[in-house]
Amino acid sequence: MSGHSKWAGIKHKKAKVDAQRGRVFTKLIREITVAARVGGGDPGGNPRLRTAIQAAKAVNMPADNIERAVKKGTGELEGVTYEEITYEGYGPGGVAVLVAVLTDNKNRTVGEIRKTFSRHGGNLGESGCVAFLFEKKGYIQVDAAKVDEDKLMTIALDAGAEDLVREESIFAVTSAPKDFEKVRDRIAKSGIQPLSAEITMLPKSSVKLEGKHAEQMLRLMEELEEHDDVQHVYANFDIPEEIMAALTA
Repeated sequence: MSGHSKWAGIKHKKAKVDAQRGRVFTKLIREITVAARVGGGDPGGNPRLRTAIQAAKAVNMPADNIERAVKKGTGELEGVTYEEITYEGYGPGGVAVLVAVLTDNKNRTVGEIRKTFSRHGGNLGESGCVAFLFEKKGYIQVDAAKVDEDKLMTIALDAGAEDLVREESIFAVTSAPKDFEKVRDRIAKSGIQPLSAEITMLPKSSVKLEGKHAEQMLRLMEELEEHDDVQHVYANFDIPEEIMAALTA
């Protein structure tokens, strides 16, 4: 099971806890606001906004919160202006890391992100230093115990998916970003409920970690994702299943 898949599974479980603390709501409200600002307030003509609203509904965000976030983005309500920035750096053992943020104060944010990297054996790098090691893809996880592989493969490929891989307890379906919604919706309409579905940055190769480096890397990931300005963290580490389970228990 790849490092990305294992971490995506952990994030899915953590999201329910984080939602109770309001952290997920905060991040999704920012994403909805920026998506509406960039592409307009109509989800029908704005795929990014549509995806953000679906993610908000998945964690039971009240409709009023979603509506206010959209109106702040379109300027109908006064709101904070957020800047989109992606920071690049290296984690323990030379792991490549991308950190996507939405911030209203980039000087504050970059300083805090730099300190977080340093605390956990990594360092912030220059723009372009690791981005080439990732590619943007639609990524859908399905519980392998609840669906027949051949059935899922037929549905996914017919909808435009590029690949389906079994990774221990899950099936991972990948697609080009432009085909993501079509693949996700076709899977859902067939009665299969994905564990997670997102447009993400998948690593082209991975760095295997064990011992101290594995522990430092997971702490770095957790602290980065807990930062209010951080929307997503992508990294190309691969930690054995048993070590990952022990460290994240």
